[in-house]
Amino acid sequence: MDRSSAGISGQYARSGNNNQPNDHAASRRGRYRQATVKQRDNTPRTTPGRNKFHHSSAPRPSQYLLRRSVNPAQNFNDLTKQEIMAGLVSKSDRFGHRYDGRNHGHYASSIKKYSSAAKRPLNRTEQSQLLRLLQNFTATRSWNWRSLTTTLHSLTSAGIFTPLKPMDEVVMRTQAALLSTLLDPIIFKCQQKPHARDIDAQGVANLLWAMTKMLDNGQERTPEFNEAVVALLHHVNAQKDQFNAQHITNQLWAMAKLVEKGQEWTPVLKEAIAALLPHVNAQKTKEPQEIANQLWAIAKMVDNGLQRTQRLKQTMAALLLLVSKQKANFGPQGITNLMWAMAKLVDNGQALTPKLKAAVAALLPHVNAKKDQFIPQHIANLLWAMAKLLDNGLERTPEFNEATATLLPYVKIKKHQFNTQGITCVLWAMAKLVDNVQYWTPGLKETVTALLPHVIAQKDQFIPQQIANLLWAMAKLIDNGQKLTPGLKETLAALLPRVNIQKDQFITQGITNLMWAIAKLVDNGQKWTPGLNEAVTLLLPRVSAQKTSFKPQEIANLIWAMAKLVDNKLNLTPSLKKTVVVLLPHVNAQKDQFMPQHIANLLWAVAKLVDNGQAQTPEIKETVAMLLPQVNAHKANFKPQEIANLLWAMAKLVDHGQERTPKLNKAVAVLLPHLNTQKSNFNLQEITNLLWAIAKLVDNGQEWTPEFNEAVTALLPHLNTQKDQFTPQHIANLLWVMAKLVNNGQERTPEFEEAVAALLPHINTQKANFKPQEIANLLWAVAKLGEFVALKVVTSTFESLVYRISENPQLSQKDILMSLWGIMVCCARLSLVSHANKNNRLEKYMDDLFARLENTAPDNVEDQRIIAMAASWLGKACPVVPHYHNIISKPQSDFRNQLQSCIPSLKIEEEKSLNSLAPVDLILPDHKMVIEVQGSSHYVGGDFKTRNGSTLLKIALLQKAGFKVVEIPVNQLCSQKSIKRCIDQIKTRVDIQPQGHGFVSLT
Repeated sequence: MDRSSAGISGQYARSGNNNQPNDHAASRRGRYRQATVKQRDNTPRTTPGRNKFHHSSAPRPSQYLLRRSVNPAQNFNDLTKQEIMAGLVSKSDRFGHRYDGRNHGHYASSIKKYSSAAKRPLNRTEQSQLLRLLQNFTATRSWNWRSLTTTLHSLTSAGIFTPLKPMDEVVMRTQAALLSTLLDPIIFKCQQKPHARDIDAQGVANLLWAMTKMLDNGQERTPEFNEAVVALLHHVNAQKDQFNAQHITNQLWAMAKLVEKGQEWTPVLKEAIAALLPHVNAQKTKEPQEIANQLWAIAKMVDNGLQRTQRLKQTMAALLLLVSKQKANFGPQGITNLMWAMAKLVDNGQALTPKLKAAVAALLPHVNAKKDQFIPQHIANLLWAMAKLLDNGLERTPEFNEATATLLPYVKIKKHQFNTQGITCVLWAMAKLVDNVQYWTPGLKETVTALLPHVIAQKDQFIPQQIANLLWAMAKLIDNGQKLTPGLKETLAALLPRVNIQKDQFITQGITNLMWAIAKLVDNGQKWTPGLNEAVTLLLPRVSAQKTSFKPQEIANLIWAMAKLVDNKLNLTPSLKKTVVVLLPHVNAQKDQFMPQHIANLLWAVAKLVDNGQAQTPEIKETVAMLLPQVNAHKANFKPQEIANLLWAMAKLVDHGQERTPKLNKAVAVLLPHLNTQKSNFNLQEITNLLWAIAKLVDNGQEWTPEFNEAVTALLPHLNTQKDQFTPQHIANLLWVMAKLVNNGQERTPEFEEAVAALLPHINTQKANFKPQEIANLLWAVAKLGEFVALKVVTSTFESLVYRISENPQLSQKDILMSLWGIMVCCARLSLVSHANKNNRLEKYMDDLFARLENTAPDNVEDQRIIAMAASWLGKACPVVPHYHNIISKPQSDFRNQLQSCIPSLKIEEEKSLNSLAPVDLILPDHKMVIEVQGSSHYVGGDFKTRNGSTLLKIALLQKAGFKVVEIPVNQLCSQKSIKRCIDQIKTRVDIQPQGHGFVSLT
């Protein structure tokens, strides 16, 4: 997978390891003739056409050096005759320091010619036989440059230096000694001052190619090997004007491979590349394969850290122009290398310039035209490149779609020929294509299905990076709609044990991708198997061990994954807590490198962890404090989902005790305007989360500002347009939000009323699908909205839902309390309407829920008050003594004074608690009458008409206790005339003996 990931994330697959220029392009014909020393091939080395790349469907050893007269060996036995080595030793001994090595070069060329004729490198048996023969093969510093370069190049091309396992110890020592005996004189010649006269450009190019080929075939980098590479690189600059196009191409390939294999970016290497680049630009005409290989090499070096200097950019631009011009001349491998190179360049920061887009567009039709010629490796790398380009912003044109559709059937046709790298690249590409295209074509589904059995068949051969990329791809496919089929489950089960076996070999990117993949799989319905648990358990210590090596995106993805896993029922173990704690300081250390997506993911993850039991440690608090200013810094760059996640996270943290610091308030304030500007881009889940966050923030003390009001007003209309998508969770959360908003200052606007009206019918249609917590939220919300919801709707809602929650034995205390309060309000509404049918079943449910709380002693004051109200309603002893604050409002105080002034003999008590209930404003004990001066908070949306659930319940409880209740809306006390009218009505009620208990609203 790609390294910016996954994802989201994204990160991501490195398909370049096997996609390289044809190796035979790097070889030459030998330069000796079987004649006297003076008889030489005098053809100039720069003669056009002398050293061409030879097209081939697969890489193979080089076939030609400079032309010789040596007859090729007819069979292998001719090469292993003891008299050959005896002759070479004799020749060397005879001439001593005057021996120039030409006969050894002839013999090395013969070995290479045998390999070329066989069209394969030496096999293990052949290599072993030859190396035993070559124990006395010794190169000396007297050898000339031609002999050294011919010998090393020929033996490398034939495969003499390839470590073929298993290897006999004698053979292994001989191989190392043979290489050492050749490297010593090469280093000696390269380091001579002044430079040895016979060192030439072609020799330097051939030696760099050969040594790089050794590394590519598995040879170790010894100090002597490194010294030889450095010595040769110094001569690249010295010989730069003598290199022809093929030399330059081969050297760029070699340098690209060197850095891929761990070569540091030393000054001499940088100088060598800088010396070659002007000559790349200077060559106005190039063979197609030279163009492909040069661009491939540049892309490979950039992928391994080469800076994109102005000279390099010019070189790339010149090459891209040639791609467009010669589009029809590239073979299958050339097309593949070019597409791979352009994808890698773009993935490393290269802009999608018009020239690059034109080059891609020029090649795509030829993918279709040459479709039958692509081998599995080409197909895999092409699909990888196209997916990577698309992931980095390339437009999905008809030609792009056609090329993709053309390649997919060949995956199925050639499925048995894909190796582990090819399988990984194709599945990674499928995941990326689906993730960016947003729909599944039949070809994509068939490709995935065709490859999964081959993952299982080759499970033991996948390296750690491939395992991580495969699991990432499977998780991404499922996240985009792929069903968790038996085939996918079987593939997952086959790969997970490999995580355990290779756990110590995963690099930071692999660990991150694995954790992200497991989190996504579980989030999309994968059950917690022992294999998944074991994989997570094994990976967590690896995170701690490599904590200093993770990049910003990896840190964000890891913390997100752990939060998601915990949210999906993974236990918050000490190991997981420790892993979170060791990563958090690195968030602070790299704070300036996090992108908007990282910031959103990190805050969401921290909030989720806290919501699932993670303590708000100093590290957590410091991380939050560090991230909040980053929200402000990146405010213009957040996507809709990120805005929703950020506000949700801040609201959740505040709900768990996070202080509303100036930093937090500012972060909230800078995001709110974006809710209006991006209102059309939020999906239903994001709208729900945003409204939930606003409701929570306001419920926890955030001031209801015009910005909050504008944000809510902007979002509400989009609920109605998406009402067909409501899930049970949406319905429960949104009605909870509506109730909280009107309870905290939201006006009863048309948008608000339409949103509630759109939600209510879905309660009945989805009644069988609500979870217990969702039912509790619904009962509370419908009750809280009071008279805003018609009594008929309220009773039908409660009758359809209450029985399900009362029978659930695993309800949390919070859910019981919310349900109990909601049922009380429903009963209160029925009791306040004289003609309503009383529902005894509701009181029975109320009694059952109350019984489940009798032995509890909640610390929360609001919970205590609910228990007290339930005890009062049911006529039971109150198990708690709730505490109330006596708050006397000015309208209440003024009205009491005027009432007392008008009726001096009237006994009036103020802020008195009755039956452990909330204090009443005024009570006339001699007349068993309660007067409630009702402010706007007693009405839905503050309209002074529609009483909310809390107000209705208080009135009903007082009435049930035998009190007459007089309600005076505070807006009726705005003038002396209206106050006098209220007092006159009370006088009348005081003088008249009541016929029964009841309440009066003086509106």
